[in-house]
Amino acid sequence: MGADRLAAETDPVARILPLLPLPHLDREFDYLIPRELDADARPGVRVRVRFSGRLVDGFLLSRIATSDHPGRLGWLDRVVSPERVLTDEIAALADEVATRYAGTRADVLRLAVPPRHARVEAETPVAVSPPAAPDIDRQAWTRYRFGDHFLDALAAGRSPRAAWQALPGEDWPRRLAELAALTAAGGRAAVIVVPDQRDLDRVLAACETVAGADHVVGLSAGLGPAVRYRRWLSALRGTARIVVGTRASVFAPTPNLGLLVVWDDGDDLHAEPRSPYPHSREVAVLRAHAAGAAVVLGGHARTAETQALVDSGWAHDLTAPRAVIREWAPKVTALADSDHALARDPAARAARIPAIAFAAARAALGAGRGVLVQVPRRGYVPALACGKCRAPARCRHCNGPLALPTAGGPDGAAIPACRWCGVADATHRCHVCGARSLRAVVVGAGRTAEELGRAFPGVPVVTSGGSDVKATAPEGPALVVSTVGAEPVAPGGYGAALLLDGWALLGRADLRAAEETLRRWLTASSLVRPFRDGGQVVVVADSGIPTVQALVRWDPIGHARSQLDERAEVGFPPTVHMAAIDGTAAAVAELLEATVLPDDAEVLGPVPLPPGQRLPFGADDPEPDEVHRMLVRVSRGRGRALGRALRDAQAARTARRADGPLRVQMDPPRVG
Repeated sequence: MGADRLAAETDPVARILPLLPLPHLDREFDYLIPRELDADARPGVRVRVRFSGRLVDGFLLSRIATSDHPGRLGWLDRVVSPERVLTDEIAALADEVATRYAGTRADVLRLAVPPRHARVEAETPVAVSPPAAPDIDRQAWTRYRFGDHFLDALAAGRSPRAAWQALPGEDWPRRLAELAALTAAGGRAAVIVVPDQRDLDRVLAACETVAGADHVVGLSAGLGPAVRYRRWLSALRGTARIVVGTRASVFAPTPNLGLLVVWDDGDDLHAEPRSPYPHSREVAVLRAHAAGAAVVLGGHARTAETQALVDSGWAHDLTAPRAVIREWAPKVTALADSDHALARDPAARAARIPAIAFAAARAALGAGRGVLVQVPRRGYVPALACGKCRAPARCRHCNGPLALPTAGGPDGAAIPACRWCGVADATHRCHVCGARSLRAVVVGAGRTAEELGRAFPGVPVVTSGGSDVKATAPEGPALVVSTVGAEPVAPGGYGAALLLDGWALLGRADLRAAEETLRRWLTASSLVRPFRDGGQVVVVADSGIPTVQALVRWDPIGHARSQLDERAEVGFPPTVHMAAIDGTAAAVAELLEATVLPDDAEVLGPVPLPPGQRLPFGADDPEPDEVHRMLVRVSRGRGRALGRALRDAQAARTARRADGPLRVQMDPPRVG
């Protein structure tokens, strides 16, 4: 920079947030604005500055008249674009999320603001007329207590907050589209966050039908850079008042936000796998609180976190009376393995399903309707055990689990292979008793489809799961075998659903196993016709288990309350806030020493972390036996203080260049 360079005449100092990964550099730095950049250097624009001898990207947060920095200020190198991509609301939200999750604003802004596409940014925005008043099916909303009042509040510009329990068989994409269109017609914006692309496609189509395609954009990571940035800019500029997207769209920079919706918040896809690991539900709550926007947390199931918001009075139930639920729900029958009575029906025995389930499937197919068969695993036989002593079958090379990937080898015999290293083991012997025989522990979707095809000859069999997930099922009688979470939507609803191997879902060593299992079951069962139209659901699980009873009664709220009570007993989120700190034993101990914890903080551990519970650290990934985990928990009202304390401790640690990788995750989805 030349010594004769002149600074801007008014507010010549720019407060810049450089996008640097180190916690101790997560702060603003002051730079002088050259006079030639004065017009473009506005708060919210992307800039380039020289930092420690190299050019780095950043955002201009504000302009001030003078700096309190005692030394000489550097010059703003250039304004990348005059487009103000970081709004004041999103900048404040990024700061709050970074504090809440013990992270850095740079990491949050990488999630919130997509990379620039210069050609798209130069395009002239298309003028769009304001959306017209939408056609709302008020009769559908009157099935829910206070549903009509909720619509009236949105139409009046108020900000109600609701936990919506969608009825079985509900056209929930249409209902969400109606809420968004009603908000947009009132001059405010709406953001709908869904777990995956299949849900996004359904909600986007419904919003385009109700509000018009010109007023709606869909955002997801699968879009190309140009398409994604063009749609993101339409949300920023206010030409699209309705945004539908996956988890990162919760940061969509819509002006005058009026409604935030998170659908199926129990889905793991709502949890960001990159630092600082925010959950879209929690970000939506923070944003709605700051912006004064309405909130809807909807789904067929309910998480303990949503129930905690209802119990606190922050949100209110939007549910249907029990009589209405019974009218729209299918009949649910539960039976354990001992109740199969397979010997009474040879076809049922060949299909490995209970006779009652076989009869329900046969009745639905006979009526010309499809049958959904939900299995917990994909593949052929994904888990094997010794046929004599029942010990898990392990690979002799890497000790991984053995499975049958296909129906058989070249000579027709099934060859077990390791799921970790892929080595086949045709001469396997049990490491406990030496027996050669093997038995299936869990049968996958491929094997189930094969057996059902033999039991129901002439009936089409469709599989959905893995890399081949079907969006819709064929019309007419068909057997649809799906892994959990990949269930296609059937036109008019399925005639029956068979939920097999329930023990495999309920038996997982996971604090959320019961909650997740009920969510999976309710999602599948909601695709079945009501019982008055012959719809039946058969779940193969012990009817005495509370989760199974919640499905039979269709009572997700009661189940969520019981889960919340159990979490309170053991001191786990959401009844408390908890930080999981992973790293080497020395790094974990060093962080703890540098942290000024809240007064009520309780430290648990550190303990060695099993490899199956680890997340990769990156290039400096330590050896598996070196990873430890420490848990720190505080009361519900001290979560922000804990996040701030851990963020400050990480900043102090990186400032002195401490060794050893470390990860801090607030309220991790999986803690046990």
